[in-house]
Amino acid sequence: QVQLVESGGGLVQAGGSLRLSCAASGRTFSSYHMAWFRQAPGKEREFVAAVNWSGTSRNYVDSVKGRFTISRDNAKNTLYLQMNILKPEDTAVYYCAADDTKYGSRWWSEYDYWGQGTQVTVSS
Repeated sequence: QVQLVESGGGLVQAGGSLRLSCAASGRTFSSYHMAWFRQAPGKEREFVAAVNWSGTSRNYVDSVKGRFTISRDNAKNTLYLQMNILKPEDTAVYYCAADDTKYGSRWWSEYDYWGQGTQVTVSS
């Protein structure tokens, strides 16, 4: 098993930047493909970005392409999400998720492990 803890959320003005982190412990971090999801009030959990175990493959939802970058440091057991040019519609709780069998799924139900989430609020 792996345990995941997100950090780095906060309140930022539109056009600003935040960097989220997801610290992993337990089973070897590099065993897992990783992803970020987000959930706004009253909405379903939405895929944001994914990275494969080695960091060599990434994919993004169209709404964040060119603004967000997912990365990982396997030596530090940490996943990142650099978010630039933030918009009010990016406001949500952001979650990191892990799966040890499949890379890049956009269905939240296919991920086995989740963090507790970190709130991102973008003011207009």
